[in-house]
Amino acid sequence: MTSPLADPSRPLQDLETDVALRAILEGTATETGQQFFAALVLNLSRALGTHGAWVTEYFPETRRLRALAFWMDGQWVKDYEVDISGTPCERVIDTAKLVHFPDRILEIFPHDEELRTIDAVSYMGVPIEAVDGRILGHMAVIDRRPIPEEPRVHAIFKIFAARATAELRRMRAEAEVREREEKVGRLLSSAMDAIIELDDQLCITRVNPATEKTFQCGEDKMIGQDFRRFVSSDDADRLISLACQLDRRPEGEQSLWIPGGLTACCPGGHSFPAEATLSRFEMHRKKFTTLILRNVHDRMEAEERIQSLTIETELLREELQALHPNGTLIGESQALQQVLRDIAQVAATNTTVLIMGETGTGKELVARAIHTASRRRERPLIIVNCAAIPATLIESEFFGHEPGAFTGATKKREGRFAMADNGSIFLDEVGELPLELQAKLLRVLQEGEFDSVGSSRTRKVDVRVLAATNRDLAASVKQGTFREDLYYRLNVFPVRLPPLRERGDDVVRLASVFAQRFATKMGRTLAPLTASEARRLQTYHWPGNVRELQNVIERAVITAEAGKLNLDRALPEVPSTQGVLVNRPASFSGVILSAKELEELERANILRALETTKWKVAGEQGAASLLGLNASTLSSRMKALKIQKPR
Repeated sequence: MTSPLADPSRPLQDLETDVALRAILEGTATETGQQFFAALVLNLSRALGTHGAWVTEYFPETRRLRALAFWMDGQWVKDYEVDISGTPCERVIDTAKLVHFPDRILEIFPHDEELRTIDAVSYMGVPIEAVDGRILGHMAVIDRRPIPEEPRVHAIFKIFAARATAELRRMRAEAEVREREEKVGRLLSSAMDAIIELDDQLCITRVNPATEKTFQCGEDKMIGQDFRRFVSSDDADRLISLACQLDRRPEGEQSLWIPGGLTACCPGGHSFPAEATLSRFEMHRKKFTTLILRNVHDRMEAEERIQSLTIETELLREELQALHPNGTLIGESQALQQVLRDIAQVAATNTTVLIMGETGTGKELVARAIHTASRRRERPLIIVNCAAIPATLIESEFFGHEPGAFTGATKKREGRFAMADNGSIFLDEVGELPLELQAKLLRVLQEGEFDSVGSSRTRKVDVRVLAATNRDLAASVKQGTFREDLYYRLNVFPVRLPPLRERGDDVVRLASVFAQRFATKMGRTLAPLTASEARRLQTYHWPGNVRELQNVIERAVITAEAGKLNLDRALPEVPSTQGVLVNRPASFSGVILSAKELEELERANILRALETTKWKVAGEQGAASLLGLNASTLSSRMKALKIQKPR
């Protein structure tokens, strides 16, 4: 409908208020949203007879206006957006009041090119505000003739603005509701737990995607179903009782954990344990229940696995305790008693300990005794054999590595020092460490920090270091194969383990303990050692020390006849001074050898074993097995004795 005021030549003083109001109502009564603003702007322009009119929304972060509807010179202006700086609209937004420039607007805003382009003469604008006073946008008219300050014009203009304000508020509220609903929907969809809405009869009214995954059942097959079908019969009765409990609670406290959880049942027959919470709410005088449920089957399996591993660890500790009763070193010799005193003095401190002694003397046992008597005994003792790790991998073994740090490093790995944090680490054969790693070990000892291979992040650790060697590290320092500063950091509290040949009657005591232990394991009964057997054990030089003695006694128990140890088969043969292989006790009974002679004897014995095995060191048929030694220990002795395979 075209208003009589549509004629731009007609003065605004003749504005008919009733006709203008009817134009507002007829033009916007049936419209909402974008169509509402288009109808409003069109009727505003016609009612006031102006050349242009528009409604905009305001974006405060950029101080820009974007048109919801813009009518100018009989046509729609599409996608209109403007910066308000230096424009009449800026006055409207900043003052939050009706702004009216009745004439000569170009003189007031000489730099507004858009006003100049349309030859504007007058302007009138009013803000559109939210309930809290925030500026949502504005409505304005513009004309090429003066717009007089007529009260009726202002009144009609404000009525149009009120309609625009109401609609824009409605649209914003509707948008906020949609946004909240979308967020709630995303919240439900992204939740890992099953979220189930039930009506007052406990029938399912809504589920989230996690529910479908948890119960292995589609939403279409769950909606409308009685949820009690999805739990055990006992839990079905409990749900009714718990829902009644919630009804008796005051508003705001109608929620609870389900004691002991539920046994949930999938339609396919599979069941699983679940933790669950229950809460009540009311909407439109109808009661609803929200059940949040989590499958804890994997967690319970993990807890059972942890418990199993804990029991296994305790069994291993008991087994270790059986191997070394009370964690003590067996013997009463003065040399061993000094070692025990050293252990008692240093154990309670955090001091670094260097344990020195020949191979097989029990250096690891001393390290365990120190750790067990220390304040760190509840934390692990991590054992590393430095001689057994390839040089290319030893840094990774010590400090760990990141994925991609080197070829084959497909995932992150914790190093031994990280595993020993707040505990102790035992570095056996520390003299075998390559020089480049010695510097990094020194950093850990001095600063308590290291960098994993392939990582730029420095990690702090609190680790007590116990080191052991069968080498003369002082000599290695002089030869340039061991860092002097690292040697002094390790040698804070040296403990020297005597070789078995210096421990007198301890050989017999150890042999008796080993014999009884192996006999018990094998279900055999053995007679005590005879005086003759004791002398044979005491006169043997034991190059492999306690470890060799243990192996000899085990062989003697295996080959025992009539309850008597068979030392004839168990004791190894050694070369005589004439180079003839004879049994050691028979040939050297009563003979005292010098250190040089013992070294030559050991060298000859190792050479004989290597020649017998065709220079095979490791393996079941290797020289190390024949001598009752570890392959790494035999390799170390070969280096010390300068034994090399002939070309």
